[in-house]
Amino acid sequence: MDKREQERDRRPRVVLGVSGGIAAYKACELLRRLTESGHDVRVVPTAAALHFVGEATWSALSGNPAGTEVWESVHEVPHVRIGQAADLVVVAPATADILAKAAHGLADDLLTNTLLTARCPVVFAPAMHTEMWEHPATQENVATVRRRGAIVVEPAVGRLTGADTGKGRFPDPVGIFALCRHILRRSDPAGGAAGALVPDLAGRHVVVTAGGTREPLDPVRYLGNRSSGRQGYALAATAAARGARVTLIAGNTELPDPAGVDVVPVGTARQLREAVLKAAADADAVVMAAAVADFRPAVYTAGKIKKIDGQEPEPIMLVRNPDILAELSADRARPGQVVVGFAAETDDVLANGRAKLARKGCDLLVVNEVGEHKAFGSAENEAVVLAADGTETPVPYGPKDALADRVWDLVVPRMAETRP
Repeated sequence: MDKREQERDRRPRVVLGVSGGIAAYKACELLRRLTESGHDVRVVPTAAALHFVGEATWSALSGNPAGTEVWESVHEVPHVRIGQAADLVVVAPATADILAKAAHGLADDLLTNTLLTARCPVVFAPAMHTEMWEHPATQENVATVRRRGAIVVEPAVGRLTGADTGKGRFPDPVGIFALCRHILRRSDPAGGAAGALVPDLAGRHVVVTAGGTREPLDPVRYLGNRSSGRQGYALAATAAARGARVTLIAGNTELPDPAGVDVVPVGTARQLREAVLKAAADADAVVMAAAVADFRPAVYTAGKIKKIDGQEPEPIMLVRNPDILAELSADRARPGQVVVGFAAETDDVLANGRAKLARKGCDLLVVNEVGEHKAFGSAENEAVVLAADGTETPVPYGPKDALADRVWDLVVPRMAETRP
């Protein structure tokens, strides 16, 4: 084996299954990102998919032959070997037809055979019309493959084929790519060809808040904070990668929606409270990562506050906003619901964090120091996770998705006694 073959053999092996939907052309972007980031990608399109994007395109973009038939290269036993050797299988787009076949174990082409032989993480990124996605048969099939450990990304809401609009749009390829990379990072190479990844949040509904709230002073100005929403978005994305149904309540961010996450935009603290209480009604865990304003102006000025020469501005009177974290902790929407808070501190970080944990009554409190070039707006973070049982878990400085995974690692066992 020459050096080039050795390097190729060390690359993560990804099977990109493409089923027959108009969104097949968007999978080319996903394929490009996977190959350019060093993954060895084998595209397995269905016969229907080739009506949308030809075999030559898949082969050229991946650098590998794009097989469609179990009878091609029979001596290599492709219907078994492709799945056995994979580190990840992602089906994008996944039509209602391929989801039905996967749920019922049908194997009438190379892709469905690959799905049966794969012992690695499997991701489905659905794309179809709203009526097809919402049909009870499709929902039962989705529930079945999720129960078996596959991750089914929630489709996006938007423009569909023709003039139709609704839920069923192919998720953003950039988000799917990020999801795939996260899953591969978490896979354990000792678990087999790809390593087994247990989607430990499968069947769970989690609510995450992110970003910062803004309290308007007048039509132009507001009281706000410097939160970018990155940590909350990382929590939402990692939860989706671990199999959860995720509701992300986002306040004033400019970040793209994570793949497979239901995003609810809000502006003020009171709007965030209303959205959180609604979403938390059937949630197994609520993670309050948003920077929620403690106060709001007592009076909203309908016209822009003017500067008048020779006069000092009128003082701005503030009133308290509702304490959402304390309210959630005191009145759990369902038995066993886990509530996680965040504490951004500038001094006496751990002492203030412990006091806040006792005051709020949540199960876990993620405490981090903030300030100039610390936490806010950064792609990295470090923190200490305080627990109501007195344990403390330091998380060293690193990517925010690493901190997010550590938080979920601590949440999962606390939900263990209430498995659905």
